[in-house]
Amino acid sequence: MATVAKVAVQAATYAIDKVYDYLLPPELAGQVGCRVLVPFGRGNRLSEAVILSLRQEVPDKPLKAVRTLLDEEPILTEKELRLTLWMTRRYFCTFYDALRTVLPTAVWYHYRETWTLVREPEEPTAQEAAVCRLLQDGAMSTDKLRQALGDDVELLLRRMARAGALRCDRKQNRKVQDKVVTLVRLAVPEEEALSLAGRSQRRREVVHFLARSGETAMHDLTYFTGAARQTVNGLQQLGAVAYREQEEYRISAQQYAVKATSLTLNEGQQRVCDTLLRQIEGGEPGVTLLRGVTGSGKTVVYIRLAQELLRMGKSVMILVPEIALTPQMMARFTAYFGHEVALLHSGLRLTERYDQYKRLRRGEAHIVLGTRSAVFAPLDKLGLIVMDEEQEGSYQSENAPCYHARDVAKYRCAAEGARLLLGSATPTVETFYHARQGDYDLLELTERYNRQSLPQVVLADLRQELRSGHSTIISRPLQEELEKNLAAGEQSILFLNRRGSSRQLLCPQCGYVPECPRCSVYLTYHSANDRLMCHYCGYSQRAPEQCPECGGTLKHIGFGTQRVEEELKELFPGTEVLRMDADTVSGGHEALLREFEQRRIPILLGTQMVAKGLDFENVTLVGVLSADLSLYVDHYRAAERTFNLLTQVVGRAGRGAKTGRAVIQTYTPENDVIQAAAAQDYERFYDAEITLRRLRRDPPFADQFTVTVTGAEEAAVRRAAELLRQGMDAAVKKAPYDALGLDIIGPAPAPVVKVNGIYRYRLLVLGQNTAPVRELLASFMRTFAQRPENRRLHIYTDCDRMD
Repeated sequence: MATVAKVAVQAATYAIDKVYDYLLPPELAGQVGCRVLVPFGRGNRLSEAVILSLRQEVPDKPLKAVRTLLDEEPILTEKELRLTLWMTRRYFCTFYDALRTVLPTAVWYHYRETWTLVREPEEPTAQEAAVCRLLQDGAMSTDKLRQALGDDVELLLRRMARAGALRCDRKQNRKVQDKVVTLVRLAVPEEEALSLAGRSQRRREVVHFLARSGETAMHDLTYFTGAARQTVNGLQQLGAVAYREQEEYRISAQQYAVKATSLTLNEGQQRVCDTLLRQIEGGEPGVTLLRGVTGSGKTVVYIRLAQELLRMGKSVMILVPEIALTPQMMARFTAYFGHEVALLHSGLRLTERYDQYKRLRRGEAHIVLGTRSAVFAPLDKLGLIVMDEEQEGSYQSENAPCYHARDVAKYRCAAEGARLLLGSATPTVETFYHARQGDYDLLELTERYNRQSLPQVVLADLRQELRSGHSTIISRPLQEELEKNLAAGEQSILFLNRRGSSRQLLCPQCGYVPECPRCSVYLTYHSANDRLMCHYCGYSQRAPEQCPECGGTLKHIGFGTQRVEEELKELFPGTEVLRMDADTVSGGHEALLREFEQRRIPILLGTQMVAKGLDFENVTLVGVLSADLSLYVDHYRAAERTFNLLTQVVGRAGRGAKTGRAVIQTYTPENDVIQAAAAQDYERFYDAEITLRRLRRDPPFADQFTVTVTGAEEAAVRRAAELLRQGMDAAVKKAPYDALGLDIIGPAPAPVVKVNGIYRYRLLVLGQNTAPVRELLASFMRTFAQRPENRRLHIYTDCDRMD
């Protein structure tokens, strides 16, 4: 009998991603969840793998053996292993794609291959001769050789290695190591230690310091005494001092101004808490939608629920859609729970994220607060997951696997017997539909926590502004309201869903607009550095003054936050304006928001990050500069996104004791979505939108699978997408798929067909997100990847994309 390890291999592509069998040598004490190095493929190239199961059996065929054990202890628990396998089936990805999402970046190894010339081939080809010339001066890494000779050189290198011409050396290092500090203490009484120290003044100073201060970190000891490490080592060899190693967390200490006060819940909040606690105590997993108007005190409910859950010995997860929202939420939760709270989001340093992960894994913290990726936090005895502002598209990953945090949270709650609480003033149409159908429980908060009325909303008709000769960005109604706020010493927030100073440059003579050479989009102008930039691939160039086509003078069209900031300074000289967008938050969201609150800066101007979740009691006016920007785009969620944005940003006003006002600037004030948002009437919007969704067969009535083919040559991409459509058409007409009611649309170019030199064509498959449908699409993806003519093309599938 031999020990057979069933493993998932990192080097396996989607087409060949399956469980592979390897012999586990007796000297390697591998466990399920540990990583190993295994020879993979015809060339037996070493690849990382994860042990999924171990069995004692007699193999029915010769098996390769595991080479190296990388982890002494499993990095994956059984729960995380099941979650990873579920993600591979749900999101059309490999096991390792899912695993890299579940585990933090810090636990992964960095591999480096170097190649050394052993002997030159007797009759080398031109390519082999080129490799030999490069390696004559010494070893080189695979990456350096690939840069010099192209991407295809790796196969050549391995062929030459098998022939004995080259030697490959491979090293692996963890991306982040644990931080360990050496602690020093006296090993004997002070008098005896002084006797051992002899006459050396430095040694005696070390002994006196340790006698006064007790156990001290080595770096502090050498800093305060001036002694070198060799001096302390000498004392240790004499037996005067002893060393002890201790792990140290690299977590930034934050000082929050928020103080914990006694929570007083109003009648509606208490009713919500009581209902949720009964559901949680019942032990039945499920989903509850908490629909509360903006300012209704949902955060207070979250804090009270967390207090009760901790008393019950359970842990809590709080998810927010944006990093910008974490400082205020973290301040409030830290005030009540202190070190019980761990923060997780991509804005933290890699070392800090890893150490917070370890705190959670070890059970040192029982509340995690974070953005989308925090849904994978290793919490034990999970009792509640809260998704605040659940309607936000940022809960869906943009990179493969394109998971939605809500789906992962539902899976974890079902698997671990927890309750998922979706909080929003404007839930997604699908979520509210499920609540109406009884699939989710529905709880509502219909009044603001401070009993204030919702903000008074004024619609500013920009068409009328143009007719009257007022062509500035800030309309007269908004300007008048800003003047009132400045006079009263109250703060205002202005919202624009676009960054940069102007959308484009345009030649009025010939119509030329500068385009990105790598993408099929126009370049955006940024006045801060006078450059044109592509927000898809990062390309930038200095803005030309004259048209390269006809020599005419280029004009600015459109507007962005920089342009608005300039106009505000012209309208209100001497008034400070704080701009918050992707170009200004490099120093951190927290610092900008703290500055706005503490210094009471009159105007905060920002993009989407100021639209939700912010709570400032002195903000009494909100201005939406162009409500139409997100309304007339080619996506079935355009109306929903616009309504949500407007409702959320208007809700930032009047959250303190003063009444709030809002001005919405629009070219279409009669639009039903704009009208519903101005009235803060979600049900009016929902009733109209759900009727349209049913007619168009949009979610929740059918799921939309987007199958995307990409490649560097547009003709090849288009041809492959058309052949894929033909194959799918034939498949859905045959049993058993003919009963699934699938509709296939396309292929068509993506809205931005070329990004960074890669063309993208899409097929849309409409149907229910069931296992048979996913398996059908997965089989087409595997077949596509295995066809020789598609070796330079890629294919991937997403479901119900939010953008």
